[in-house]
Amino acid sequence: MPELTLVQKIAVWVLPVLFAITVHEVAHGWAAKRLGDPTADRLGRLTLNPIKHVDPMGTVVLPLLLLVLSSPFIFGWAKPVPVTWQNLRHPKRDMILVAAAGPGANLLMAAGWALVIKLAGLFPESVALPLIYMGSAGILINAVLMILNMLPIPPLDGGRVLSGLLPGPLAWQLNRVEPYGLIILIVLLATGLLGKIMGPIFGAFVDGLTRLFGIR
Repeated sequence: MPELTLVQKIAVWVLPVLFAITVHEVAHGWAAKRLGDPTADRLGRLTLNPIKHVDPMGTVVLPLLLLVLSSPFIFGWAKPVPVTWQNLRHPKRDMILVAAAGPGANLLMAAGWALVIKLAGLFPESVALPLIYMGSAGILINAVLMILNMLPIPPLDGGRVLSGLLPGPLAWQLNRVEPYGLIILIVLLATGLLGKIMGPIFGAFVDGLTRLFGIR
């Protein structure tokens, strides 16, 4: 496929990035509501309106900067959906489900974008080509967000899942890492370890998804 200009890249990536980040957060709030906590719903956060979820740095500046720098990984974040764990019917178990809902939504969206690519062949090239580019971007951003968020580092979703699975004393020790979670991620990114950790998982996931949908 032909190389895209920067403007074309932004046009292709903007919708997948907004959907990936927004739906991820809505999934947390939706799961929390189903499990007894209506906090996100009461605050108007169970909506696909990206304005309600946009974090200027994480949703706009960082993804755009990574795109301009031709980074191999594009990622970002939205404003976290508030969850009042005391409202959950089974707090320890339910926090696992609430945390896992975000990456689970990214998994489903990655599959949805793969289906977009599969169906693109039904359209003329003028329509099919943009759909293929956008579908590829959708798979990549959702795969990255899913894998990144499942790393067992608080406050990432994987850290919260692991905390819910561990016995109380070990969970407490793990949760003490939360104030340093962002620093740990920055160090991993700066040293190249984050790419080494995520790279094989990312490659295996994308390869499996493209094989499943026959879009190689």
